[in-house]
Amino acid sequence: MNTRVYDVGDVSATGRLAAALAAGARAGDLLALWGDLGSGKTALARAFIRARTGDPDEEVPSPTFTLLQVYDGADGVPVFHYDLYRLERPGDVWELDLENALSAGVTLIEWPERMGPTLPADRLDVRLDAVAGDPTGTARRLTLTPHGAWTERMQEIDDHAAR
Repeated sequence: MNTRVYDVGDVSATGRLAAALAAGARAGDLLALWGDLGSGKTALARAFIRARTGDPDEEVPSPTFTLLQVYDGADGVPVFHYDLYRLERPGDVWELDLENALSAGVTLIEWPERMGPTLPADRLDVRLDAVAGDPTGTARRLTLTPHGAWTERMQEIDDHAAR
């Protein structure tokens, strides 16, 4: 399945991997961000969005209460950032412009498990886990699992990450 595992030592390293993902993302892409509370999903999303907008100072609040934030990508492709933690029913996400997001932009979804069976099959799963025994508490293991069209693009992500 072409799964990739990246061990990152801190938030800065997570940001570099997020920038590599952003460089390889294109309109229609979905990245599903999996992980426990505090695992770094929002930090990864923030770095990804800043890379896509080309603005390292872009204000990127967590969409925990709004459920969705939209950003203008530097290439004209919008970035849709969803946080579904508070979603009541899986189908409710379609009322949040998800169909448009999946066709016109790059979509990041935190808490994708809240979508249940409505989660699109064509996606890149990004699992973030804290590294046990890390004295700083900032080390993470990121596991990237491609589905659908993403399976053919993992080498491209590797190439961006190696830069």
